[in-house]
Amino acid sequence: MSASNITSTHPAVFFLMGIPGLEHLHIWISIPFCSAYTLALLGNCTLLFIIQADTALHEPMYFFLAMLAAIDLVLSSTALPKMLAVFWFRHREINFYACLVQMFFLHSFSIMESAVLLAMAFDRYVAICKPLHYTTVLTGPLITKIAMAAVTRAVTLMTPLPFLLRRFHYCRGPVIAHCYCEHMAVVRLACGDTRFNSIYGIAVAMFIVVLDLLFVVLSYVFILRAVLQLASKEARYKACGTCVSHIGAILAFYTPVVISSVMHRVARWAAPHVHILLANFYLLFPPMVNPFIYGVKTKQIRERVLGLFLRKDV
Repeated sequence: MSASNITSTHPAVFFLMGIPGLEHLHIWISIPFCSAYTLALLGNCTLLFIIQADTALHEPMYFFLAMLAAIDLVLSSTALPKMLAVFWFRHREINFYACLVQMFFLHSFSIMESAVLLAMAFDRYVAICKPLHYTTVLTGPLITKIAMAAVTRAVTLMTPLPFLLRRFHYCRGPVIAHCYCEHMAVVRLACGDTRFNSIYGIAVAMFIVVLDLLFVVLSYVFILRAVLQLASKEARYKACGTCVSHIGAILAFYTPVVISSVMHRVARWAAPHVHILLANFYLLFPPMVNPFIYGVKTKQIRERVLGLFLRKDV
């Protein structure tokens, strides 16, 4: 048997179609996309700058928030520049290996974001249920271990994907019907048995969403029980207020995931651009709104942001 028959072949480049069926609207669609990306960059960079510059914010909750902001910056910057190049300049070409790297970063950092949201739920649990032990439980070394565990889990789960995709022969053409290199969009171009890729992708997604959400919900069950045991209404209100931003971030991250998953299974008849727009919404929405959720609802950050701009005016 010749080497050509036992080795995989892949195109040197793929071509990103953008949003199939809406190519004539790419310029208009790029306006909200570019606006969302700009807000994500400004908001998350501002958060990182404030947390780094103000030693009063060097606490566990803000370290986790800084991790979330950094992840959101990577997530949006991995896909949006190339996506805007497709919309504005019709620069659809992407190198095969660059495509695999983009896919790896997108899926890995999505898993990391889920882990950080879980860590933030643990932070709120300790702060409300065990306030006297907060500083002794959430120490610097523990926060570092949590961050390393989040990175390790994501990298371990996503490392197989590029290697699995390299072994396929792509006989269905080099055109990806998407704005970026999404795993299943690439798999659809491959010949041969792709069942393992499909099963692996679904299994990882279900494992992350179900496991992380389960522990988040469990944390809030304990938090709610602790809040209801507080004597005064003011204390209950204050305790709940510290969780509002985190709940908003969870909803911003998981709601598009759930909606997209339901649409893929219930509304198979929907046009392809509906699913792609939902996927883009999932990619853009959390990085855009997270800084504003925490900026508006967290007093310490709100005061620092206002102080930053007021000093500039003076």
